[in-house]
Amino acid sequence: MCHVLIIEDEPLIALDIEDLLREYGALTFSFADTQDDAVTRSHEQRPDFILSDVWLLQGTGPLAVESIRQEYGTVPVIFVTATPEACTPCAPGRIFRKPLNRPAIGEAFRQMRAAS
Repeated sequence: MCHVLIIEDEPLIALDIEDLLREYGALTFSFADTQDDAVTRSHEQRPDFILSDVWLLQGTGPLAVESIRQEYGTVPVIFVTATPEACTPCAPGRIFRKPLNRPAIGEAFRQMRAAS
């Protein structure tokens, strides 16, 4: 099974990401639009993979990812953001600039999923 936590405060972008990752084999999804909500969602179902924006309605994606990784260990992550230079602390993973480059993000997801 591949459960993905999508941390994104723009609902249409989150749904677009869900559609994209489903094409590449993700089966289930949780969604969060704040840092605290992302951590809460990870407690409800441990993510096998995280795709996160940097700036959220409250807090940041990188800090949410860091908290989740402190609890669960390494979880593969892709950051998709309009501000890649603001991705701090940026866990090891891939960073893509918005707007979404669907083929590149899909391929990165496929490769990272195969490696984990």
